[in-house]
Amino acid sequence: MKIYAKKYVTRLWTVFLLAGLSMVMLSSLSAAATPKIGDSYNGGVVFYVDGTGQHGLIAAKADMTGSSGKAEGFFNWYGAKVAANSFVDGYCDWFLPNKEQLKQLYINRGHLGGIMDTYYWSSSESESNKAWAQDFSTGQQIDGNKTNTSRVRPVRAF
Repeated sequence: MKIYAKKYVTRLWTVFLLAGLSMVMLSSLSAAATPKIGDSYNGGVVFYVDGTGQHGLIAAKADMTGSSGKAEGFFNWYGAKVAANSFVDGYCDWFLPNKEQLKQLYINRGHLGGIMDTYYWSSSESESNKAWAQDFSTGQQIDGNKTNTSRVRPVRAF
């Protein structure tokens, strides 16, 4: 009877030890897979991560091309919304960032390539004929006429 109990206790400790080691390994793997600002991730570059480290925002690797204005790469607000919803780098869930998301994009612009010192549209409206834009040369946010043209850098959530 003592031998059986000893084997049982030994097996039980082995199971607990293996379970503990596997949890440590999973935790380490999970931490290693958590994207950080500046990482290339899911078709773009991470520019915002929430407090949990599990969710955030990714910016496309480049500004949208084409235009709804006179210059290449510049869109009026309506064209910006359409352009941002394009299929980019294998993903179809891109969108035009709102005012706060665009501010985070500006703050972390150094991690992104190809950002120009000009205005970028947000999806946030200020009036029926105006929407917010971010000046990437000064950091100022302004509400401009929706017929004005600005650049577009689409984002997606993870």
